[in-house]
Amino acid sequence: MIASMTGFGRAGATVEGQTSIVEVRSVNSRFCEVSTRVPSVLASREGDMQRLVKKTIPRGRISVQVQLESHVGEEVPFVVNQQAATEARRILGDVCQAAGLPETGITLRDILRFSEVLTTRNTDSALDEHAWQATRQALAQALENLRVMRYEEGQALYEELSDRINGLSDRLSRIEVLAPQRVTSSHERLSERLSELVQDERIDQGRLEFEMALLADKLDVREECVRLHSHVKLFHAALASDEPVGRKLNFLTQEMNREVNTIGSKSNDADMAHLVVGMKEELEKIREQVENVE
Repeated sequence: MIASMTGFGRAGATVEGQTSIVEVRSVNSRFCEVSTRVPSVLASREGDMQRLVKKTIPRGRISVQVQLESHVGEEVPFVVNQQAATEARRILGDVCQAAGLPETGITLRDILRFSEVLTTRNTDSALDEHAWQATRQALAQALENLRVMRYEEGQALYEELSDRINGLSDRLSRIEVLAPQRVTSSHERLSERLSELVQDERIDQGRLEFEMALLADKLDVREECVRLHSHVKLFHAALASDEPVGRKLNFLTQEMNREVNTIGSKSNDADMAHLVVGMKEELEKIREQVENVE
């Protein structure tokens, strides 16, 4: 089943109080192009995010936006170094004894003057890692949601492309019926016009037969019809494939257009010309929709 290159996916995940909301959008592109908008704490992870996207989505211009929310409780950002506090109290006591002062004069403020007593919690790296883990989970789910939507859009593309290619195939079958009749009719008209000249002994009969054969060859579209049937068959097979086939469908569309143009150049019949115009219209609609296929 084919997939569209347009879609949207959104998901959220929470790890250790860190919540990440990820939105992923994709539009048409010949290649896989990824852009990201993330908070500064995830700046170093942008390369990892792009690799995750490209592993899941083979084609399209994909934009990723991440929003972080913290639900971690308000904590005092310091911890007490008990060993340093004990050592500070001992040092202050020794100073008091040396100065002949009572140790009862030692206050908490005096102890806190020792910078080692209170240390900063080393939580930044842990919070950043939790934010990344939440983002990675949310991104994976958002990409899956995007992928599902792209395949749902692809179902609509599949139905339209199938209808269009069937319409082209139907016109081709009608041309195959008309083409031999047209050649025979052209021969008859030419023979009638030359009937009087043929009676002239100066006319080279061999040359005349050669020109008739050359005319038949110029009007013959059997080879083009055979190739066009082959392209149509390959087009149907590609539509049923589970692999990305956008580029293949685009190539087949170009080849079919080439054969239809050749058939049109050999058509000197109003009915055939009308069918060729209809085939070109179908191919133009097919070309427009193939641009959306992954």
